[in-house]
Amino acid sequence: MKFLIDECLHTSLVGVAQARGHQADHVTWLGLGGETDWDLMPRIVAGDFTFVTNNARDFRKLYAKEEIHAGLVIIVPQVSPARQRALFDTLLEAISTEAALVNEVIEIVEDVGEAVLFRYSLPI
Repeated sequence: MKFLIDECLHTSLVGVAQARGHQADHVTWLGLGGETDWDLMPRIVAGDFTFVTNNARDFRKLYAKEEIHAGLVIIVPQVSPARQRALFDTLLEAISTEAALVNEVIEIVEDVGEAVLFRYSLPI
């Protein structure tokens, strides 16, 4: 998979994805920091990125308007960079045998210290 990490998440998530054999980049490293979500969305789709963010509300709405996309990963809690890395790594482990997340969203949340994944299609 080819991940693009949102500026609201730590740059170290790129290394987590790369350590598992994925391509990854960070919004700020591509000079896209500060772009509005709706201006960023065409770049995400054109680049065939699976986007990783914690901005669930805005990106769910944007992804619902896309006919086809490479997937959305939402790390729900506002947590430290170390915890972001751990949650993202847990998610990557869970999807390690899959080739792509076409038109899917995976949300990872913490419930009493445990990582819980919710997966659904978008658009429906």
